[in-house]
Amino acid sequence: MMFLLKIITVLLPWSLKRLMLVRFFRYEIHPSARIGLSWIYPKKLVMDKNSKIGHFNVALHLDLIFIEKYSSIARGNWITGFPTNTNSKHFLHQEDRKSNLIIGQHSAITKNHHIDCTNEIKIGRFVTIAGYSSQLLTHSINLELNIQDSHPITIGDYCFVGTASTILGGASLPAYSVLGANSLLNKSFTNTYRLYGGNPAKEIKELSKEFKYFNREVGFVY
Repeated sequence: MMFLLKIITVLLPWSLKRLMLVRFFRYEIHPSARIGLSWIYPKKLVMDKNSKIGHFNVALHLDLIFIEKYSSIARGNWITGFPTNTNSKHFLHQEDRKSNLIIGQHSAITKNHHIDCTNEIKIGRFVTIAGYSSQLLTHSINLELNIQDSHPITIGDYCFVGTASTILGGASLPAYSVLGANSLLNKSFTNTYRLYGGNPAKEIKELSKEFKYFNREVGFVY
């Protein structure tokens, strides 16, 4: 019955879809927010003012998706998780794990990315996950202990993540930084205003604080 209700809700025009999502799924969706033809069913969904989710996205098995104002998920993205409080034996050693996707205001996830929120992914303000085919992967197998393991990912404010990049659990991209295309970020960095890149990523050069991208008051880039 619930699966049928989800199918019907996906196909409804937005005004009715929002009504169904708020009333039956208890989601918190601002009247100015929008969801296209997408399968978006975390345990909890919060969409702030003028936030948007485009067409052909899938987001399921998460505890929470929280999209702050003026932020967007474009189209064709696959967003998965592993919710807490299940009967599964996976991740029992991680009592504080949260299967959350948090997107700060004026940020954008573009097209055809894979985002694994087995553990929490925090994306700061004025961030762009750019291009196509990037992977944010919070879980893997701990070979030493032979168990499924997970670690959070943090992307700071005003960051730019280039196309086809991979970010692994436990990694952190500092605020006001660029991750070059086709890079592998597998650890935490701390220096801001830097270009990071390579496989694995390393600090390449310092970037000017005067770059207009780092001083935007509106997230959308014309």
